[in-house]
Amino acid sequence: MPQKKTSLTKQEITKYTITFWKIVIGAIAFGIILIFSIGLGLFGKLPSFRDLENPKSNLSSDVISDDGVVLGSYFVQNRSNVRYDEISPNVINALIATEDIRFYSHSGIDFKRIFTIVFYNLMGNKQGASTITQQLAKNLFPREGVNGFFSIVIVKFKEWIIALKLERNYTKEEIITMYLNTVDFGSYNSFGIKSAAQTYFNTTPDKLNPEQAAVLIGMLKGPSWYNPVRNPERSLARRNTVLENMGKAGYLSDPETEELKQKPLVLSFKATHHFDGYAAYFRAVLKKEIQKIFEDQEIVKADGTPYDLDRDGLKIYTTINARMQKYAEQAQREYMKTLQTDFNREWKNRNPFMGEAAKLLKIGMMRSDRYRQLKDEGISEEEITKNFNTPVKMSIFSWNGEVEKTMTPMDSIKYYKLLLRNSMMSMEPHTGFVRAWVGGISFEHFKYDQVKTGARQVGSTAKPFTYAVAIENQGYSPCYMAPNEPVEIEGYRPRAYKPIPGYISLKTALAYSQNYVTVFLMKQVGATAVSTLIKKMGITTDVPAYPSISLGSFEASVYDMVGAYSAFANQGIWTEPTYLTRIEDKNGNVLYERKARVVVALNPQTAYAITDMLKEVVDRGTGRRLRTRYNLTNPIGGKTGTTQNNSDGWFIGITPQLVTGVWTGAEDRAIHFANTSQGGGANSALPIFGLYMKKVYADPTLKYTKGDFEPPKGGSTITLNCDAYTKKPSSDSTTTTAPAVEPVVPVTEPAP
Repeated sequence: MPQKKTSLTKQEITKYTITFWKIVIGAIAFGIILIFSIGLGLFGKLPSFRDLENPKSNLSSDVISDDGVVLGSYFVQNRSNVRYDEISPNVINALIATEDIRFYSHSGIDFKRIFTIVFYNLMGNKQGASTITQQLAKNLFPREGVNGFFSIVIVKFKEWIIALKLERNYTKEEIITMYLNTVDFGSYNSFGIKSAAQTYFNTTPDKLNPEQAAVLIGMLKGPSWYNPVRNPERSLARRNTVLENMGKAGYLSDPETEELKQKPLVLSFKATHHFDGYAAYFRAVLKKEIQKIFEDQEIVKADGTPYDLDRDGLKIYTTINARMQKYAEQAQREYMKTLQTDFNREWKNRNPFMGEAAKLLKIGMMRSDRYRQLKDEGISEEEITKNFNTPVKMSIFSWNGEVEKTMTPMDSIKYYKLLLRNSMMSMEPHTGFVRAWVGGISFEHFKYDQVKTGARQVGSTAKPFTYAVAIENQGYSPCYMAPNEPVEIEGYRPRAYKPIPGYISLKTALAYSQNYVTVFLMKQVGATAVSTLIKKMGITTDVPAYPSISLGSFEASVYDMVGAYSAFANQGIWTEPTYLTRIEDKNGNVLYERKARVVVALNPQTAYAITDMLKEVVDRGTGRRLRTRYNLTNPIGGKTGTTQNNSDGWFIGITPQLVTGVWTGAEDRAIHFANTSQGGGANSALPIFGLYMKKVYADPTLKYTKGDFEPPKGGSTITLNCDAYTKKPSSDSTTTTAPAVEPVVPVTEPAP
């Protein structure tokens, strides 16, 4: 039996040794050739020097107020960059201690760590060997088309090359900053350290304490797995591991480490949405306008590609004042909550969906996402109707917050149809700067902007335009005594609500919003002249030259109406409402600047006369509750407006420094208050103006004064004090007979 061989001969050892080194040298040579080939771009293009200087990342674009507050952002990823000095040392220490302890000594690749990690992985302990710089390379230039082992090797070598290039182009501080600005901190739109600090701890990166920093850095190993909201126990354990790493690295003492590890996980969490922040409706309108400006003016990036507001980190500077925006939103919320309660009480135990209004439910159903989805699935109309009458759980809007309810989708349509909507805008008449913009009651639930996008019939707020034409073109005086009696123009014969009998001055007629006198003036001046002036004062919607436009039968936006009234407060000069001042790219280069258009719409004498008449509306007319209920004693002019069936309530108020318009109504004109005392503009819109102005005047930092309107140069040549007339009908001097509410403006020819 042959003897068993137990050892290798010298020749065999030599042979195997030579073979081993051939393999090693061959592998090294292959690796060098492979890396060299990758560097030449044979396995795909590598980032150029320019790419490294300007790495692409999804940066959110910030909308910035006139007083320096970020109103909100446009983003795919909610990411905003911060500087190195805006990051807490706790974050940097936690990052280095946990992710790359030799960060300051290597040149992008830590070969010592690589060999150590290879050994650990061979022993079954899986660990990563990427440095912070390599991770940054992966964040800036994401892996694409990785499939199979060889593809992974190619990508890894690419990241090595990119990391080495990054180290040559940037300082260590810049690399850390870029990394923390690009890293993903999990769901809730948290990208970058700034967004993460805000989302999870409601703070800024410079204020993060050691345990907060440890939570965020701990998430880098697995943003979802170690998410402190979804997996608090895992997050706490991972946080403590990071704290231990900080202690081992000498960033924390042993007692500090143990003390911090004993602390509970404390969050101040708030998920980030596109509609978060102030002026959500404004930001939505602004975004579309910027996109159109870029397209029309061919404003593009250096490489010829268009700018993307969701990715390119633009700075958008606006005229909105953050405090005034807050006051406007607060005023709306305070009063609409009360008004909605009154509206609900009026319709309690009554069915508002009768007659023509019944069609609203069918239309509402067919416009809903649920209907379209069911239709796309091939569901029959009968089954869809059944679905809409089957109770389900849903979240609905209320003025007390979002409410969870079980109700049928059809009941939810009824509920939303009976919700009153509201919008308002406030601007400075001299500059045209828009300071507050509230386009609706909840952007989260109702996306349609009612400041500029939407238009509604304006009612009696249109009356000053007819008076202005009469004064400017025909030489009428505010003290002219006109017959307040039924009048007919070309078959148009409007009604009047509680008319003051006899002859009354134009000033009194406007103060108490008397229909007959307004139409009498229209008959004298002609519809074409009134329509022409309305368009000249910035109304962009259709204003046909019909007699009914004197009473506001045409539709207009709050934006346009506020702009038009600004000409009265600005001595006849219409200044285009302006809300965007300039746009900068992420490097601070100015891409666009805007200047307002200016039009001389009225003679200063006429504008001042109308302003004086509008002051009379507030002093003793339909707007007088600003004095009695809201105690606004300074010079204020204004005009209430109510359309047929109380479908729309308006108030536009003017002061020397601010013009503010408010509209209130339901989504559909068929849904409305039953009586004018509640549904008229004096009750449904004016109070929001009053609350808003009280807040504005209570803020000394805004520096809005309570002075009077400045007269034209040389003073007014038009008699404004009607008390100077010794003779006038007693009906004009008797104010007790005047109606206390806004007369209804018919929008169709009424029955006699």
